[in-house]
Amino acid sequence: MNSSVTPGSGPITIRRAVARDAKRLTRLVRGSRAYEGQYAAMVAAYRVGPDYIETHRVFVAVADDEHESRVLGFYSLVLAPPELDLMFVADGAQGRGIGRLLVTHMKAEARAAGLDHVRVVSHPPAEGFYRSVGAVRTGTAAANPPAVVWDRPELEFLVPPDPAREAGEILEGSPRVPTGPGLGGTA
Repeated sequence: MNSSVTPGSGPITIRRAVARDAKRLTRLVRGSRAYEGQYAAMVAAYRVGPDYIETHRVFVAVADDEHESRVLGFYSLVLAPPELDLMFVADGAQGRGIGRLLVTHMKAEARAAGLDHVRVVSHPPAEGFYRSVGAVRTGTAAANPPAVVWDRPELEFLVPPDPAREAGEILEGSPRVPTGPGLGGTA
């Protein structure tokens, strides 16, 4: 599923990540201002490798400029159990609707995969964002030293079924109703 929108400056496309994106995604994670200070140790050695990209549903939001494609953000959806494992928006791209676009895309991917919910264990400062795009707080994930030394909010996105798809399934399973003159099934 590719999406393309134009918030702010130039078109933004969401596409499936490929192995050659790994270094750029790793730089985005490690360079995130959201993980400065007390959170820095968590991402200092973090790596989004080609193997991770091939194993999970990783999607990137890119802006295609004249000479290059800039990664503005990305997310990773794990199907079993359903979880938004990673989501980052480049510091310079925040406030432009990229995160909201990524969440909308993630929900569509989850729906297409037949999921009805997606769990998120959030970075504490990101909880407000997730709530603003529809996630509901479900609990707290306890600290897990030495990797994570603070409790984290646990949230969930509900993924309603596609109404058009459900209507099609209902219609396909329904008996034919005669229509038209003489009720013979033709109009």
